[in-house]
Amino acid sequence: MSARAAAFRLSAEQQALFDAIETTREHIFVTGRAGTGKSTLLNYLSANTSKQLVVSAPTGVAALNVGGQTIHSLFRLPIGVIADRPIQQNADVRKLLTTIETLVIDEVSMVNADLIDAVDRSLRQARQRPHEAFGGVQLVLFGDPYQLAPVPGDADERAYFTDRYASMWFFDAQVWNDADLRIYELSVIHRQHEEEFKGMLNAVRHGVVTAEIAGRLNETGARTPPTDGAITLATRNDAVNSINALALARLPGRALTAKAEVTGEFGGRAYPADEALQLKVGARVMFLRNDGDQRWVNGSVGTVTRIASTVFVEVDGEVHEVQPAIWEKFKYSYSPATKELKRDIVAEFQQFPLRLAWAVTIHKSQGKTYDRAIVDLGQRSFAPGQTYVALSRISQLDGLYLSRPLRPSDIIVDQDVRRFMERAQAIPAIRA
Repeated sequence: MSARAAAFRLSAEQQALFDAIETTREHIFVTGRAGTGKSTLLNYLSANTSKQLVVSAPTGVAALNVGGQTIHSLFRLPIGVIADRPIQQNADVRKLLTTIETLVIDEVSMVNADLIDAVDRSLRQARQRPHEAFGGVQLVLFGDPYQLAPVPGDADERAYFTDRYASMWFFDAQVWNDADLRIYELSVIHRQHEEEFKGMLNAVRHGVVTAEIAGRLNETGARTPPTDGAITLATRNDAVNSINALALARLPGRALTAKAEVTGEFGGRAYPADEALQLKVGARVMFLRNDGDQRWVNGSVGTVTRIASTVFVEVDGEVHEVQPAIWEKFKYSYSPATKELKRDIVAEFQQFPLRLAWAVTIHKSQGKTYDRAIVDLGQRSFAPGQTYVALSRISQLDGLYLSRPLRPSDIIVDQDVRRFMERAQAIPAIRA
């Protein structure tokens, strides 16, 4: 255990949930509103568990962010619907899967039902326990289905899910007919502290926004946004790129480009930061990593004051020298010598942990916290949970600015999520 991990203290709620994961073999889904500390608990669990634990995620960037491996890479599964196709496993994969005691899947709301069933089949097959869900492995899932949804495939894949499953969502996988999934919802919000704003965000999350709440949000958001320090959260990549490019071009001087160093088997181009980062003095930037010395956190916004071999950024009146950061891509394997799981670095991505921050997509703002933000939903919000994600990034009501008033059609809650999450109310809240 690192000194930093040892020094960190969980809240009573998080500690009770850690104990439940650590002392039982129950399959557990850890959920909760934005800002309740799901990522904090996952990081603590990874550093402090006594179990043979593997961390995975549905996408490359999500896996990098939690120091894990993608599900497809870990299980050597083909991309796309797997259905009833035979699952090929060599001796190394079988040995690895046999060693796992607890499998963590982060951002599980992006994982579809077919992939959960493929994970179940893979573990039963490798561990030679055909009649035991997940081959006896404990599954611990992290995510909030009110925020992120699985991405639908082509027409054939959508037809397959319509025929085979109640929905695409992970919670409708066939394996849950054989296994219980305990739903634990973290309730203490660490991002926002105003009770009124917390209540508004909860109403948006559940799609029960009253005229009074909508009026209050729109009244607050209608103020003229500040000319500095407020990031724009937009629905579309092209809008974000345009805002950032125009703002950078308006600054005097020539843009300097920092090119990332990529080594090892990185695969694809799903990098955690820009491969070519363009900066100028005066550029507004957002940090993409927490700082070990706690000078900034993931999502902090600042202004570039000087560019040399390193970059100097002013955050809250203090100028900090920023060094390039290294993101490590991991791969799990089994060590015959120790008879334990190994986590090896197979690739590295080195770049300044910064991105231009006049604007960012709502999707990429996931997990971030901003004091002030301009929410630009464009013509319409087009995905369930999108408006909730955008609003819940902001730490206080007074920091909200809207490019246009919210409309009822902007508040979209997936009906399958509503059905599933009603189960959470039936499970007593976990207590310390």
